[in-house]
Amino acid sequence: MPENDHDPIDIRECRETDLRQITAIYTHHVRHGTASFETEPPSFEEMARRYANILANELPYLVAVSGDEVFGYAYAGVYRPRAAYRDTVENSIYMRPDQIGRGIGGRLLPALVSACEARDLRQMIAVVGDSGNLGSIRLHERCGFAMVGVLRAVGFKHGSWLDTVLLQRSLGRGDTTAPGRP
Repeated sequence: MPENDHDPIDIRECRETDLRQITAIYTHHVRHGTASFETEPPSFEEMARRYANILANELPYLVAVSGDEVFGYAYAGVYRPRAAYRDTVENSIYMRPDQIGRGIGGRLLPALVSACEARDLRQMIAVVGDSGNLGSIRLHERCGFAMVGVLRAVGFKHGSWLDTVLLQRSLGRGDTTAPGRP
């Protein structure tokens, strides 16, 4: 948690001023982890472009913060570009390395789900890098996601073949009614 346990952790919309810390968090995961299948960390400018793209698509991008410190972030991105997928999003969630396992993701992911439901989105897909990434898999399951498949050995990183785990969760009215957006 924060150095001072009395400092609250807030979940809020991401701001441009958060992007340097977000870039540092993601850089760590690209270099040292298997959650992302990127092998070279994107530049700050690329991360800013990705952030702008999320906002341009009117999708949520959230951060977990204490004061000015970003402890984690989560966003919903376009699942696929074809029109029939317009009500389905793919989520991404990353924590600062020293904050992993402290329950912050358990606050951040439900907030992202709620933000997507408020936009009348209907399905959320999680593509978890590495079937050994049990922390992320369990977090998604605790937040109502169901495992729908494993793609075996589809990525090669850090000298190993890696799986991706697919999880899915209905949002709001799910598939019980037609979508309200054109």
